[in-house]
Amino acid sequence: MLQVSQSSSEAARRFIAFVNASPTPFHAVYNASVRLEASGFKKIREADDWEKTLQPRGKYYFTRNQSSLVAFTIPPNWKQGAGLSIVATHVDSPNLRVRPISKREKVGYLQVGVETYGGGIWHSWFDRDLSLAGRVVVTQQDGTFQSKLIKVDRPLLRIPTLAIHLDRNVNDNLKFNQESEFVPILGLVAETLNKTSKDDKISNTRAVSIQGNHHPALLSVIAGELSVSPEEIHDFELHLYDTQPSVLGGINNELMFSPRMDNQVCSFCAVDAISAFASSSNFNLLEGNVNCIALFNHEEIGSVSTSGAESSLIPSLLQRLSPTPALHSQSVARSFLISADMGHAVHPNYTSKHEDNHQPTMNGGIVIKTNAKQKYASDAIGSFIVKKLVERNGGKVQEYEVRNDMACGSTVGPMLSKLGLRTVDVGNAMLSMHSIRETAGSHDVQHAIDLFTSLFEGFAELDKTLTVD
Repeated sequence: MLQVSQSSSEAARRFIAFVNASPTPFHAVYNASVRLEASGFKKIREADDWEKTLQPRGKYYFTRNQSSLVAFTIPPNWKQGAGLSIVATHVDSPNLRVRPISKREKVGYLQVGVETYGGGIWHSWFDRDLSLAGRVVVTQQDGTFQSKLIKVDRPLLRIPTLAIHLDRNVNDNLKFNQESEFVPILGLVAETLNKTSKDDKISNTRAVSIQGNHHPALLSVIAGELSVSPEEIHDFELHLYDTQPSVLGGINNELMFSPRMDNQVCSFCAVDAISAFASSSNFNLLEGNVNCIALFNHEEIGSVSTSGAESSLIPSLLQRLSPTPALHSQSVARSFLISADMGHAVHPNYTSKHEDNHQPTMNGGIVIKTNAKQKYASDAIGSFIVKKLVERNGGKVQEYEVRNDMACGSTVGPMLSKLGLRTVDVGNAMLSMHSIRETAGSHDVQHAIDLFTSLFEGFAELDKTLTVD
């Protein structure tokens, strides 16, 4: 039997540690920042005048709203007008999010109101051990306010299915109302009656008070995790997540079973690749483009936000690195962007869902995604460049194009290509995309890292050999 190579296994295990520590985009951005700083990257802030202090061989990153991240390296002898070699991904995934007023109670149960986010396979969220993670605005000891990350590491919530005895047709036709039949249980009312010093009639006496919007028991858990009092909690964004850890699986550990692989796999690989490249001997020698990664938020709902791919994150970076119109145009023309997002592996039980000649497999190498209607931004030029970059490490590529009788998804690629950047859409093949538990190939983590590293090391030289216009 084929054994997982040592490098593939190590890369997969690093990813699993990352995704287990990153139940929300906020945590993914934080953990990416930690990895970058360990490799010598310096944090800069968009509000500062940092472009005047950039240094050759410098390594920099900035975040926006704790939920998106841009990191870049400056090559030796860098000049304004140089291109950017960019890997663009997203860190959000379909999930459930606690409502601003979440307090619900019914027939003796404490419940938490939630809103669906993105296009999840929602039935996969039933009967899972769920908990909460996100960010909370709290009062500091000095009277100032801070947004702090929180991850409750024990099961708090559950969305129970209805027993088959009460729904005999459930295996023939599973349907449920996402508003009324998809509400998580927090606990039992009877268990909380004697455990609160204040009753549930708390009202919001100030605009910044949320005490009346949520169960006191829930606020108590949050306060305990952050070592503050419930009254010091002023607002939060909390996401539900599955407490079952991500793992290697399959007969030879050739698979990964995990939530959020769309798209934390590609995000992790981008961070890992630029961190390793910036720590290598090649970093101090290679001329050419500014190397860059961009981890966006809100891709699953259209990318229209301050931290999404349609925001000013990439345009602002291009403008600040090359501030005049002529230099900016030169930089765009010399740039290349890989939009990296997970793709659909052929399913053994549903082979008819793939076009006969476009059936990617897990661990089969990088998938180039093409769509004539430009739902993906790939064209012959971008595909050629990816194939040459993959070839540098002896890798393989696969092709994916959707059937004519099926709708095609999309990525951050098409919207970023509108900036004038040459763009290609790629990904790793996976099953059960948008389920609470997805399946992907453990070899493919290293395949993506190799492609991104090859982009950082070799694109500028490859581009010199290619004539298009």
